[in-house]
Amino acid sequence: MKCPYCGFEDLKVIDSRPAEDKTRRRRECTRCGERFTTYEAVEVPLLMVEKRDGSVQLFDKAKLINGIISAIKKRPVSAEKVTEIANYVENYYANALKTVARSSEIGELVLDRLKDIDPISYIRFASVYKDFTDIESFVAAISEFDKKEDKAD
Repeated sequence: MKCPYCGFEDLKVIDSRPAEDKTRRRRECTRCGERFTTYEAVEVPLLMVEKRDGSVQLFDKAKLINGIISAIKKRPVSAEKVTEIANYVENYYANALKTVARSSEIGELVLDRLKDIDPISYIRFASVYKDFTDIESFVAAISEFDKKEDKAD
């Protein structure tokens, strides 16, 4: 990095603090003494999602949040929890350094989080994610949820 005033490359950091998913740094040039502010953000690799039909599209966090919101309507689940789940999914793939995720994997990650938060939201999300077409599918999902609860006890 160069000083924006004189172009010298020897700078020192005077102050550093977090600011809205970024790090704000006050810097000072060791040659001219001028001070300036820089912002640093973690570069997250682009995540592509492989859909059931084989098509690939860019991961859309807002789309995931909207899907979760549909499942939690009129349920005691906060907006913070929804954002937390979406962030978890995004961070999971960033930490694994994966750039392609299958939509089924993403759905499973969301279901794993929802089952600990609210069983009704879990079933609602599963009904869309697993594409339930009949009553038996709902009963099977509820039975599966009950089995998971019994193992946890």
